[in-house]
Amino acid sequence: MCKCSQNYWRIKADYIGENLSPLKVLLTGGSGLLGQYLNISLSSKYELITTYYSEKRNCINYNYRKLNLENNSEIIRLFNEIKPDIVIHAGGVSNSNIADELGKELTYKINVEAAKIISDLCNQNNTKLIYISTDLVYDGEQGEFLTESAELNPETVYAESKLAAEFEVQKLSSNYLILRMALMFGNGLNGSQNFFTFMINNLKNQKPVKLFVDQYRTPLELSDSARMITELLDKKITNEIINFGGRERISRFELGELVCNKYNFDPSYLIKTKMSEIPNYTAVADVSMNTDKLSKIGIKSSKLLSVL
Repeated sequence: MCKCSQNYWRIKADYIGENLSPLKVLLTGGSGLLGQYLNISLSSKYELITTYYSEKRNCINYNYRKLNLENNSEIIRLFNEIKPDIVIHAGGVSNSNIADELGKELTYKINVEAAKIISDLCNQNNTKLIYISTDLVYDGEQGEFLTESAELNPETVYAESKLAAEFEVQKLSSNYLILRMALMFGNGLNGSQNFFTFMINNLKNQKPVKLFVDQYRTPLELSDSARMITELLDKKITNEIINFGGRERISRFELGELVCNKYNFDPSYLIKTKMSEIPNYTAVADVSMNTDKLSKIGIKSSKLLSVL
């Protein structure tokens, strides 16, 4: 990181410390699963400008803009209008199912090309960039509690695109943080769905739910994830890749058992399922992450039972 950029952030920190003005944060993907919780968390401390593409959801409660990440000129125009101090890039193709539907070319256009444009804009304007990546950049075959230096071998088009975007961020930005997000779970706001809401709904209605017994992650609850990211903005660290996960290594089936125990659901509706039993599913066995770096920074996730 160049001295001019370091000086800029030192001056900016002093400026904010005098309570003259909050930092301006531009969030992409503000209507998404994580984005809606980031809207809530960030707006309490920063001047937030959030973005959506197809559905506004809770973005309507904040200063929001529509943003098409396929349109480079639209990204540039919005950036020049907002002139943010920080960009949190959480938008784009967010899972393997969507990536498979869109195809590789369009997925790369949205996830990689947009990250490239945003990284370059941030670099030109001394803007800090927080890039939201995924634990699926690891291949799941290297044992448990992987560190940030573990081999990178994504198994899906979605994960490939996220890793390619990581490379663009590192190449083009002089002030970045890359967060490899664990599997996130929790109450999806305004119709946002995830495996957890599907599981809860089935258990409430006494319907069976298939859950993997042979895939291990270090999951994070959604509101906890947003809290941790917001806290991270206060930390004077830069140009780091950080495993952003929870404390416990657990399978989805084990998580289901914890939910049943806490809320007195009937565990007989939990169906033990192996990844090989799901047609066309790309098996990723163990991407549980070591989060020592995150802890040393001073960011800690809540205990799993406390956020269920």
